[in-house]
Amino acid sequence: TVKAYELVVLSDKTLNQAIYDFNQSHKNQTIIIKKAENAEENLISAESNRAAILKREATARAEMAEAEGSVSTLRAEVTTLEKMLKRGTDEQGRLLDKIRVHDGYETALGAALSDDLSLPEVKEFGLSGWFSLPAYKSGKTLPKGVKSLNEFVKAPDVLFRRMSQIGLVDRADGHKLQPFLEPGQRLVSIEGDLWRWDGYAARSEDAPGSAALKLKQINRLVFLKQDLEESNALAEGTKRAHELLNKELNLATEADKNARNDRRQADNELTENNRMLSRSESDRDIALGQLENWKLALSRFEEAALNSKNEIKEANNSITKLDNLEVARSEIEDLRISVETARLTMLNKRSTHDEIRREGENRNKRVIEITQELNNWRQRLIKAEQRISELIIRKKESEEELVIAKDSPAKILQKSELLSQEMEAANKRCKEALNILANSENELREIEIIERFASEARESRARADAIAEGAQSTLNLARDRIREEQELSPQDLLEKLDIDPTNLPEVEKVDIDVQRLKRQRDALGAVNLRAEEDANEVKAEFDTLDSESSDLKEAISKLRSGISNLNSEGRERLVSAFDQVNKNFGVLFKHLFGGGEASLVLVESEDPLDAGLEIMCQPPGKKLSTLSLLSGGEQTLTALSLIFAVFLANPSPICVLDEVDAPLDDANVTRFCDLLDEMTKRTDTRFLIITHHAVTMARMDRLFGVTMAEPGVSQLVSVDLQKAEKLVA
Repeated sequence: TVKAYELVVLSDKTLNQAIYDFNQSHKNQTIIIKKAENAEENLISAESNRAAILKREATARAEMAEAEGSVSTLRAEVTTLEKMLKRGTDEQGRLLDKIRVHDGYETALGAALSDDLSLPEVKEFGLSGWFSLPAYKSGKTLPKGVKSLNEFVKAPDVLFRRMSQIGLVDRADGHKLQPFLEPGQRLVSIEGDLWRWDGYAARSEDAPGSAALKLKQINRLVFLKQDLEESNALAEGTKRAHELLNKELNLATEADKNARNDRRQADNELTENNRMLSRSESDRDIALGQLENWKLALSRFEEAALNSKNEIKEANNSITKLDNLEVARSEIEDLRISVETARLTMLNKRSTHDEIRREGENRNKRVIEITQELNNWRQRLIKAEQRISELIIRKKESEEELVIAKDSPAKILQKSELLSQEMEAANKRCKEALNILANSENELREIEIIERFASEARESRARADAIAEGAQSTLNLARDRIREEQELSPQDLLEKLDIDPTNLPEVEKVDIDVQRLKRQRDALGAVNLRAEEDANEVKAEFDTLDSESSDLKEAISKLRSGISNLNSEGRERLVSAFDQVNKNFGVLFKHLFGGGEASLVLVESEDPLDAGLEIMCQPPGKKLSTLSLLSGGEQTLTALSLIFAVFLANPSPICVLDEVDAPLDDANVTRFCDLLDEMTKRTDTRFLIITHHAVTMARMDRLFGVTMAEPGVSQLVSVDLQKAEKLVA
């Protein structure tokens, strides 16, 4: 009984410690749950902040890319114009480069002054150019109501006389006011029409002069430089904004990462505390069970001890009252049997009581677990409500973005039209620049030819001087030789021979003829009696060769005519085939890419037979570029578009395609198969495709494969997919 009492005290202390640990774990769990909720709120806030910054960063990146593209385009155009203007600038400084004209009046000034502006301002007489003269003393004025072109032009003072006598009128008033012009005066319209005082008139439909084009280029360059400065400032601003947003995005990403780590750490702490709480709860329940067992054992032992004391008293009383030992022993045996029976009954009831108690403890544990699960489901419900509210907010934002996106096609279309107009204007400017470039190259070639002629003339002069010196020395030698051999002077010899000194042949030629005649005389040898027959044979051979030469020249002429006809027909067929292929190429490119534009351009020569071919592509959402700037899959799809465009222009019965879908992903392979279906509808061609791609094989009508059932023995296997589909149906 004493031992049981000590165990009860020890179990009571263990129970108190377990209850304390359980309460402490429960308090920690409340703190950790609060910490986890705070971490969840911080994570949600960090995610929303990062998403907003990421969206702003994407917008800023797009604006920066657009601004940089605009800067690159303007810088290229400015560089090109500066090179062209620098190439056409004279070393002495033309007046054209010193004139500044208002925008829109370049054609009028070019018509009024034309190529006179290409001359410089000079100070010395004897040079071509403009001399500075005082103003007219008579004060000639333009007709009434006519504005002076000088109001719209900032020109050097040397042009004051000329500019003061040029009037700007409407096109309809030019012929009416022309009779009132005084000598030296002229009228121009803003469209480029010209009326001169002497009756001369020029229409604006004529090609603009190089001066007008030059002035337009100068004004265009000034505006482009202003636009370039604005674009540079805009690009710099967008770049700085993008850098700031990148920094904010990095900070937001770091905050999001820290919030996730905090949330993960809080979850780990909550899980660990739940384990500790479960362990404390289990220890508490075990301590309760042990305390209850030991209390029951103590009560049993106390009851047994009390019974034993009573039995001892009764036994002592009975001993005094015993009559017969055998009878007492039999009674004791009966009592022992009754006690044993009662003990067994007590043990059965105790085991039943223990089972009921354990079932109650299990039910209490289940109630606690259900409470925990209920709390967890409540937390999940709160999170679900928060997520639903977030989804509602995101839905509203998506609807607002959808409304904005619906207006985007119209804006994009408007922007596309503006870009098309700018492209047409750029093409016109390019053509004008090409014309100026061609004229400049022609002038450069003429200058080079003149320089070459001057160089040849200098060489000829040096050669003539050398020949003159040689001729003088030869003349002296000839005079000495005549005196030695004939003992006469050259003049006496001419009189003796009666020769005109103005028609004397060249000395070298005479020496050559003398040597030649001597060699011919020595080569003649004896008299040839067959000379006449040989002459007839040579003449007959000459006539034959002359006839053959005439036939050959006629054949060459016919061959050249045939080549010219072939080239002409080839150009016509090539241009026709090119137009057809270009049209098919644009249609197939849009079909494959789901939009965009593509075209073929002849480059490097105006003659189609000598020109090269350039492929210009613009997939949806990208800028116009050449084929080499596209990705591998885009290059493959573009090449397929071009191949099938040529194929549509001249289809054949059979087309074999070997592994053309290898560089493509599944989505592009599907587009390729759709293109094949379209080709089979438009042509009667059978396509044989060698492929390993499952998507391509699934879209075919019949499959052929080679298998090796036995080593060294190949077997052809075919499957008709159309029949297979019918059988399955």
